[in-house]
Amino acid sequence: MSDKKGFGSTVLGWFVTREGDDQHKESAESADALIAKYADQAPAIPPVQLQGELPKAEGGKVDFAGVYTAAGLSQEEQGHVEKARNLLSTLPAETPREVKRQIVEASLKAFGFPVDKIIETGAQSIQALEVYIQSGQRDTQGLLTDAQKRLAELETEMANVKKLMEDQVAAQQALTKTCNDEKLRIQEVLEFFGQEAVAKVVRESPKLHEPKSQ
Repeated sequence: MSDKKGFGSTVLGWFVTREGDDQHKESAESADALIAKYADQAPAIPPVQLQGELPKAEGGKVDFAGVYTAAGLSQEEQGHVEKARNLLSTLPAETPREVKRQIVEASLKAFGFPVDKIIETGAQSIQALEVYIQSGQRDTQGLLTDAQKRLAELETEMANVKKLMEDQVAAQQALTKTCNDEKLRIQEVLEFFGQEAVAKVVRESPKLHEPKSQ
């Protein structure tokens, strides 16, 4: 088994695969399915706990230092990983992987940075980011659930208001028709006495007002 294969089987589930890696063929599977699939192969790793209020990721911008600090990683530990990454980036791309490893390890040891500790910190950082992702997913799901519930409540309220409006319009139409029917019945009596008599009474009565022309 190649070193690449061994590395993949050891860390798959909490490391990100790259395009071109053999294990990338399985990327169509969900993360949960992959984690479950390789659970027996992965070493037992205690879950990382993020303490305190986690930094917000406004617009996808993440305060990585804040996440690592929440996972209990000191500024010094974070700096060691960054140092190793910077050293690696200075090497020519065509340099063989094993040669790169020897150069970086020798440089780190010369600076007094323990390689095993850097590896441990790097792995812990990745686990911390995975926990942070899952925390964000829970928050997002909670917000979506609450939002869907609120939308359903608003839709119900809108339907109730619409029905109230329709009922009120229908009631007003019925009221108008009923009153107009009654006016016609009374109008028959007034018409019997004649228009001039009605007009005279309306003009002389302190209780009545002549209708104004529109």
